[in-house]
Amino acid sequence: MQWRTDLAVEAREIAGEQTGGVDFETRHEGSMEISRLTVRTERARQALGKDIGTYITIELPSLTDNFSDTDERLQIIGEEIRRLLPVNGLLLVAGLGNPEITPDSLGPKTASRVLATRHITGEIARSTGLDRLRQVAVMTTGVTGQTGIETGEYILSVVRRIRPTAVIAVDALASRRLERLGCTLQISNTGISPGAGVGNHRTKINADTIGVPVISVGVPTVVDVQTLARDLLDSEFETSGMKALSPGGRQMVVIPREIDLLTERASRLIALSLNAAMQNDFSLADLVSLM
Repeated sequence: MQWRTDLAVEAREIAGEQTGGVDFETRHEGSMEISRLTVRTERARQALGKDIGTYITIELPSLTDNFSDTDERLQIIGEEIRRLLPVNGLLLVAGLGNPEITPDSLGPKTASRVLATRHITGEIARSTGLDRLRQVAVMTTGVTGQTGIETGEYILSVVRRIRPTAVIAVDALASRRLERLGCTLQISNTGISPGAGVGNHRTKINADTIGVPVISVGVPTVVDVQTLARDLLDSEFETSGMKALSPGGRQMVVIPREIDLLTERASRLIALSLNAAMQNDFSLADLVSLM
């Protein structure tokens, strides 16, 4: 069976830390450990199962712990996101996922808190002092089971209409380890494959399919049961045991007990960090007052 994970650092752990064609460095910023992994070659892409590009992983205290709206971590995370964005132009933030399913609601919850500014123009912007706001549009995509539309098709139709310089896709991720749930944030410039972590592969959303750069941001909220069992028991777990964890062929996942609190605070952290990244002419306090 395959390991199911959306995290590049875990893909590197599985493939082996000496895999060639991969650059990896870490640093500490206060309570956070920030890792930057760059996949440079086609061979490395095949070994890791991750597209060529940059993956930034931020490990921080559990997101079920509280934080203030002006927490310095937001500025640091915002700066990491800003480095991947084009300097000028309209940005489209897309919240992916199903708002009716808590572990999958991270994208829609985040989108609801991102400051949309595309409509603030002209005299209104000048008279209110908001003419320095960067243009941002925000959308939620739902899931194909609700809309009958592939997430990538939905985003592409909006991109063709409003012509942003980049798309920022926010989605819940899957990890291979329980200790990374709600404690890890991944940022990447390679786009996203909705549902890949739990085996529900959809059309990739990246520069090739959308036509503009796609930056993905996510937090792991689930662990695939079979991946967890294999991680804990390694080779001792037989194929029959794996089948027992998928009764009737159903895909099973593990989520934290405090998943409601995790998605609530993770979405606020990401939204505030995105606002800081996109609106760097304003302080966090100013941005919070506009939300």
